[in-house]
Amino acid sequence: MTKLKQTEGFAPGDSLPLAQVLDDLPWNADGLLPAIAQQHDTGEVLMLAWMNRQALEETLHTGRVCYWSRSRQSFWRKGESSGQVQQLKELRFDCDGDTILLRVDQTGPACHTGRRDCFYNKVQGDRVVVDTAPLIDPATLYGK
Repeated sequence: MTKLKQTEGFAPGDSLPLAQVLDDLPWNADGLLPAIAQQHDTGEVLMLAWMNRQALEETLHTGRVCYWSRSRQSFWRKGESSGQVQQLKELRFDCDGDTILLRVDQTGPACHTGRRDCFYNKVQGDRVVVDTAPLIDPATLYGK
């Protein structure tokens, strides 16, 4: 039985050591778990990215969200090039431990397109419709 599976029978306030839970998480073959960023005060889902254990531990230690960039194969500290940082308010694991939920305070847009969130492509019938405009031009955001 996994550590998080044990919590199904726990009462509120019961706990497990974090290090034991991290050791037991079902990291994928690349050592990653998906991480959903959600605005802490509105519940708005902002983005999905990936974290390895080191990124997760850095995030908990610094309070500033750090991801693992699969395309760059390096750490990605949210906002290091755009200034649009995510401050961690709360970190949770789902019941299976295979997804991380980051409740954050997002400064400005979360998406590299300059939009508030990455989920602006909305399915309407047989069409995919863009439903929000960028808050800021990506060229301005990234100084390109």
